[in-house]
Amino acid sequence: MNTRALIAVAGVLVIVALLGFGLSSKGGNAIAVGQQAPDGSLQRLGSSGNARISDYRGHWTLVNFWASWCAPCRSEAPLLERFWREHAGQGTIVLGVNLDDNTDDATAFIHRYGLTYPQLRSPDGSKWRDRYGMTGFPESFLIDPQGHLAVIRRGPVDQAILAREFEPAIGGRAAATTGS
Repeated sequence: MNTRALIAVAGVLVIVALLGFGLSSKGGNAIAVGQQAPDGSLQRLGSSGNARISDYRGHWTLVNFWASWCAPCRSEAPLLERFWREHAGQGTIVLGVNLDDNTDDATAFIHRYGLTYPQLRSPDGSKWRDRYGMTGFPESFLIDPQGHLAVIRRGPVDQAILAREFEPAIGGRAAATTGS
């Protein structure tokens, strides 16, 4: 091999090593099932004032982080609304948390999909993404009535995931799980 080829190979190896390090350290702030759910003040969407995720303590709370520009968020919104309607009478809350949107876009999304469950927002979601170790949108977290994470779902939910991972935890029929 000539010098030029060795330099090129070394450069590629350095880039691969840096990418590997970046990917392995991405989940450094990741949270785990059983830990206390991160909390903090968020703006209410659709009404004035602020609220906290912990305001819903005492209930099973499915927290769904979403953004109006997120295609998978659009797909799962009707499923989450149906889940909310089916489980609200059992003391289960679905709580939407909109990140990184302006209020008008977030409100239009809620109206488009007819969402009736509570909605909170943070126009700059970076601290929330860090607190929850998020890797993208959407992500959903089931919090038990004592405020501990029971299910962590990275990525969109569908009916099968809700039935397999969330409903058993709420019903106490199975151990809590981490989905990916």
